[in-house]
Order: sequence, then structure tokens, then C-alpha cells
Amino acid sequence: MSKTTAKAADVLDAAAFDAGKAADQFRVFAENGLEQSRQAYDKMKSHAEHTQQSMEATFETARQAGSEMSLKSIAALRAGSELSFAHFEALVKAKTISEVFELQTAFARKSMELAVEQARDFQATSTKATEEVIKPMKDAFEKSVKELEAA
Repeated sequence: MSKTTAKAADVLDAAAFDAGKAADQFRVFAENGLEQSRQAYDKMKSHAEHTQQSMEATFETARQAGSEMSLKSIAALRAGSELSFAHFEALVKAKTISEVFELQTAFARKSMELAVEQARDFQATSTKATEEVIKPMKDAFEKSVKELEAA
């Protein structure tokens, strides 16, 4: 094929170019891109809403756990104060030194028992609270991992 024939074929190919088909192809491409963008936005919005709900649940659970720990602290202080006042009343009524030593020994034993009981109670409450506070975010994380694995 000569150079003239090749140029003529290029001109004919250019003349055969259908602008309508190109516009249709561009429109389809743009519509696909728009649809993919919408899907990505909807997915991102859904994840953001789920994360917000998880955070709200976490903060509410933390608030409740904090209130429970505060109430337990007040109860522990009250129990310790009542034990101390009862001990002081008994000391005032004591008639002999040996009775004072017996009261003091009993008070020390009761104080230690109370402290151990309260420590166990605080530990159980804090463990439960920690699990409850972590649960919403843990569930959200596991859901996200499953969705990523499915994708």
C-alpha cells in the first residue's frame, strides 16, 4: 500500500468515526462511574453510621459502668465507716485492757475481711464493665473484617 493510499484509508476511518456512538460510550462510562461512586458512598455512610452507633453504645455503657463503680465505692466507704463507728462505740464501753485488745483484734479481722470482699466485688464489676464497654466496638470491628473478607 502506498503512502497516498494509507492517508486515504486514515481519512476514511476518520470519516467513519461515529460521534453518536462515542457519546453513548462516554455516557455509559460516566453512568457506571456515577453508580459505583454512589455505591461506595452508601457503603461508607453505612459504615460511618454503624461506627457512630457503636461509639454511642460504648459511651453509654462506660457511663453506666462508671456510675455502678461510684455506687460501689460509696457503699464500701459506708460499710467501712459503719464498722469503724461500731468499733469506737465498743471501745468506749470496754472495761478492761484485755477487752480492748479483743475488740481491736476483731476489728482488724473484720476490716481485712471487708477489704477482701470489696476488692473481689470491685474486680468482678470492673471485669464485667470492661467486657461490656469493649463489646460494641469489638462487634463493629468483627463486622467490618467479615465485610472486607467477603468483598
